[in-house]
Amino acid sequence: MTDSLSAAQARRIALGAQGFSRARPTTVSAAHLHRTMSRLGVLQIDSVNVFARSHYMPMFSRLGAYDPAVFDRVFHSRTTHYVEYLAHEATFIPIEDWPLWRFRMESFRERWAAPDSWTSTNARTLDWVRDELRARGPLRPADLRDDVPRERGGWWDWDDVKLALEHLWRTGDVAISGRKGFERRYALAEQVIPDALRDQHVTRDDAIRELTRRAARHSGVATQSDLADYHRIRDRAAVARSIADLVDTGELLPVTVRDWERGGRPLQAWRHRDASLPRAIDAAALLTPFDPVVWFRDRALRAFELDYRIEIYVPADRRRYGYYSLPVLVGDRIVARVDLKADRATSTLQVQSAWWEPQARPHDDADRIAAELRLAASWQGLEHVSVSRWGSAADAVHAALTARPDASVRRHVHPRESTP
Repeated sequence: MTDSLSAAQARRIALGAQGFSRARPTTVSAAHLHRTMSRLGVLQIDSVNVFARSHYMPMFSRLGAYDPAVFDRVFHSRTTHYVEYLAHEATFIPIEDWPLWRFRMESFRERWAAPDSWTSTNARTLDWVRDELRARGPLRPADLRDDVPRERGGWWDWDDVKLALEHLWRTGDVAISGRKGFERRYALAEQVIPDALRDQHVTRDDAIRELTRRAARHSGVATQSDLADYHRIRDRAAVARSIADLVDTGELLPVTVRDWERGGRPLQAWRHRDASLPRAIDAAALLTPFDPVVWFRDRALRAFELDYRIEIYVPADRRRYGYYSLPVLVGDRIVARVDLKADRATSTLQVQSAWWEPQARPHDDADRIAAELRLAASWQGLEHVSVSRWGSAADAVHAALTARPDASVRRHVHPRESTP
């Protein structure tokens, strides 16, 4: 039988699966980060740092303000807990999941096996990089730069060495052994991944079935496209077979969600058998664009009416919402988006723009947004908040911020403002 859910119920199930039905802890410890990671499965990494780098954000969204040094100890140091791989885009994954990605590593290896491929024509570079890592242990690219051999004819090229590191990482010959700042340290896989994990064999079909099962657990309720996108599995036939197997075992339950449609027809969806339906979601959170709640744009539009596009590469005068706007969750709705910038020189969190979304209730939501902005400023060690007048929600957010007598709130002029 196929059960039916309302769109609001589906949102609550999805947000509950992602940890938004839980109260934030008073003090955030490493254990909280590990538990949150178990709900996410993967944590996407991104270099944009205009407010805070993306991989720090999902923990803040779910747990509130925490010491980034705790995050660095858990994820960036040489650790037995997490490594990096292309499990969505570049992501942190539990180290014990390394065997699940062997099929993707082998796919890269097969793709680059042709005689005219980059790896074939740069075999000497790849061998030199392996030898250096074997002899010297984990290295940053900068550690290799000065030691690159120089030969007549231009065979050695620093860009080729960087490409070699990335190729070897994709094929699983190399693993990331922590970071210094944002710079990766590369090592041979045997220097990072325990032998038992490197020797463990998981077939491609078994790996995709397990990843589909996990995607369903992390999503709560999802369509086939949602499940495939969670780990960027392009083989939709393999995902479909996995879904059928998981339905047969009772782990996935077929459902339809009202208003989840394509071409006027209901989309087939599945609910994980362990997914709960919270009575309500009382969370408020700033979300990175790479949060699993919104990272698949089709799902964000279908579930939250959030039509999202990152505008980093859009010319400034053509941006609709701002350079790097963050969706804002209130309850089970995406109610706004805010474009934030941490101005360290003036210790100010700048709200470059603020916009209401279709599911907003402006009178009720402005105070919750203001509270999250104050928390975000505190988390980043910023003393002030400044709000421009650009955006349909800007004035309401500014008014809510200034309602507290101890507020340190300013106004600033954004170049895109239509009025002074």
